[in-house]
Amino acid sequence: MSDDPTSTPAAPPVPDGDEPPPVVPATPDGAVRGATTAALEGRVDALDGALAVGGARFDPAVVAEVGATIDRVRERLALGVDHTVVALAGGTGSGKSSLFNAVSGLQFADVGVRRPTTSRVTACIWGGDGDPLLDWIGVEPEHRIERESLLDGDREASLRGLVLLDLPDHDSIAPEHRDVVDRVLPQVDLLVWVVDPQKYADDALHSGYLQRMTGRDSSMLVVLNQVDTVPAEVRADLAADVRRLLVEDGLPDVAVHPVSAVTGDGVRELRDVLAQAVARRSVAAAHADAELADAARAVLTQVAPREPAPNALALGVVVDRLAAAAGLTAVGAAVAAAVRGGSGRAPRLGDVHADGVGLARASWLSGATQGLPQRWAADLRDRVATTVELRLAVTDALAHVPVAARRSRAAVVLLVLAALAGVVGLVGAGLLVADAQGAALPWVPPGAVVAGVLALALVLLVASLLVRGRAARTRGERVVTDGRAAIEAAARGRLLTPTQDVLAEHRHARELAAQALAAD
Repeated sequence: MSDDPTSTPAAPPVPDGDEPPPVVPATPDGAVRGATTAALEGRVDALDGALAVGGARFDPAVVAEVGATIDRVRERLALGVDHTVVALAGGTGSGKSSLFNAVSGLQFADVGVRRPTTSRVTACIWGGDGDPLLDWIGVEPEHRIERESLLDGDREASLRGLVLLDLPDHDSIAPEHRDVVDRVLPQVDLLVWVVDPQKYADDALHSGYLQRMTGRDSSMLVVLNQVDTVPAEVRADLAADVRRLLVEDGLPDVAVHPVSAVTGDGVRELRDVLAQAVARRSVAAAHADAELADAARAVLTQVAPREPAPNALALGVVVDRLAAAAGLTAVGAAVAAAVRGGSGRAPRLGDVHADGVGLARASWLSGATQGLPQRWAADLRDRVATTVELRLAVTDALAHVPVAARRSRAAVVLLVLAALAGVVGLVGAGLLVADAQGAALPWVPPGAVVAGVLALALVLLVASLLVRGRAARTRGERVVTDGRAAIEAAARGRLLTPTQDVLAEHRHARELAAQALAAD
């Protein structure tokens, strides 16, 4: 190991003239904090919010499972998922540490006879903010180094976010070395198997590891190192033979890269491959994404795809039923009859039949809970008024509706005028009869005047009846209208409002779960 890990890094030996890979954005301090972590954190918060909104209306088993996922993913996100972990794995003498130094441009990893004596993992990280992740992987502080420096400029920017691990030899005689390899391998995004021309067919590698990793072709590659030790004309054959063995292992799509850590041949191409891996989403991010998606789908099983249609929450039907239970139409007709007949006795309003209220409540719940999961429907039924509470609310509301059967003042005035005109007409008619019989009278009204007065009396009488009838209809309708408004207000407060509250919570939980399901 170098005595000064912070010394200025030396550039790796690479061919000239190649275009550098694309630059990966970073924060001003060089820390790798991409949008992936932020998006995943937003989805975790959405999922946690869905659990909070759903509460007891979710299956406890689902809540426990999803809660465990949230804790697990949050713990991983605290480490960051924007780093790409690449591990160099291989057997003794394959040159992993030399390749580690060549790729990083640092003389940091142990090379040579001391290498088999330790089970440590060596790490080089491009960019900052990697200590929590390396702590989690198990890399000791003295065995890690940060690659980029001000002297690099943008030369290393394409690898920003890369965590390069140099693992112990998997074929070491010390069993703890293999234990370290087995523990770290599931945590890496790209596994680079380093083999050499002499031991690339080693059964410990193929039967012990490669043959058990089928299906991971896209997250593995093989580096045929030390190609400088064999003649140039046989290198292609060696690479072809390695590919043949990989096909036999069930890994036909694993790429093979001939490299010499000593001469630098192939190192630049290998760095380009690593830059492409950095540009992809990390395994940790993919795992978090999959876990959140599974958890969100579990939450979505606890809610309906949609809330009841708006017409299911229309109050018209329930108001009709409650009005019928209160006999509102009959009371309105009785008021009209009282006004029309001039009795002045107002009928009683407020006797609400419990059975009718129960039917009205049941019809409301039938529409409001349509399609809702059982727990949500039960909560909605608990939140709305009971039949007794609804009946009391309707009774109280109707008690404040004015019910009066007083006569129409206009009709009374017209009736009085009609009576007066009738009396005057009848007196005039009497005078005309007496005059016709030869009685000596000081004054006799003209016949036309008498007829006009009697006609006026008749018109006033008819007008009085018409005004009374219109007043009767108006007051009867007003009682019905005011009664329905009072019933609707009671139904709104005791049925509609709590129902809307539950459905709004249901919609919120569903939307949060859908947000957690969305890919980042």
